[in-house]
Amino acid sequence: MNANMAITPRVAADTRGLVLRCPVCAASLGRVELSAAAAIGECRNCGFRVARQGGIWRALAPMRELYYRRFAAEYSAIRAREGRGSETAEYYLALPFRDVTGHNAWQWRIRACSFAYLASRVLPPIEARFGRPLGVLDMGAGNGWLSYRLGLRGHACVAVDLLDNHLDGLGAAWHYERQFTRPFVCVQAEMDNLPFDDAQFDVAVFNASLHYSEDYVRTLREAIRCLRPGGEVVIVDTPFYDRDESGRAMVLEQHVALQQQYGFRSGSIRSQEYITPRVLAVLEQACGIRWRIGRPWYGLGWALRPWKAKLKGRREPSRFYIFSATVGGQ
Repeated sequence: MNANMAITPRVAADTRGLVLRCPVCAASLGRVELSAAAAIGECRNCGFRVARQGGIWRALAPMRELYYRRFAAEYSAIRAREGRGSETAEYYLALPFRDVTGHNAWQWRIRACSFAYLASRVLPPIEARFGRPLGVLDMGAGNGWLSYRLGLRGHACVAVDLLDNHLDGLGAAWHYERQFTRPFVCVQAEMDNLPFDDAQFDVAVFNASLHYSEDYVRTLREAIRCLRPGGEVVIVDTPFYDRDESGRAMVLEQHVALQQQYGFRSGSIRSQEYITPRVLAVLEQACGIRWRIGRPWYGLGWALRPWKAKLKGRREPSRFYIFSATVGGQ
């Protein structure tokens, strides 16, 4: 299937009647119809309420909202300065294949190549295995472009992110609503504490987001908890380095650049920021999985970057692979 092809009619599978879990005390909230604006999941144990506000289901525990507040403010400021987002639907509907603003075109070219590989090489075997529309957790969904694209393939997506602003966060997802008779669901939550009971999804995709985790093992285990047996976890567009020292050098360079440009180093949370072969091995051991590695083609210039860096005596550049693993299988 062409990665940019829409399925007609544009009706995704329905995962909106989900059994929720309290993000405060982990008690079951029972089944909640997430499409109903007035529905509320209330915890009988601690009183926390998961409610829909501004089109987004709010499932971030109060203390965790305070914990992430500085990070969210700094991250949003950086992304706004980078020219992320638009006031028009045209921008969002063109992603990832075109950045109509031109502000971050080179990065969206990378995202487009990654998505094309995901759509043509990674998803088809999973779709064939289940033989029905998939329930997908879009982890670190941002404005929801991946949920939109997967919805066009007929899958039911739940877009999860911390940020809810109307340009670069979940608040921008309303631009996609007219493309579906049943839009995908947006949930404000943290990756390490998902508000869903066990085994309700088929696929969990970390869409350029795993590197924001403070604890890869905990984050991956939480995603796997929400997957059905035989489900798939996928990591897309997280920086990969062969050597840990290269990753550390990249992080230092970024922090120095942020300090110079914005007056802060964006260190309010201890994000991991990259992965290495050692990290992947640790995750395999801790989570009982076996990674498959996909290598999208990003063009000759991208492929030559490691050689150019070596000739110039610079650190190795980041690479973007797609890592996937079947839960309970190889």
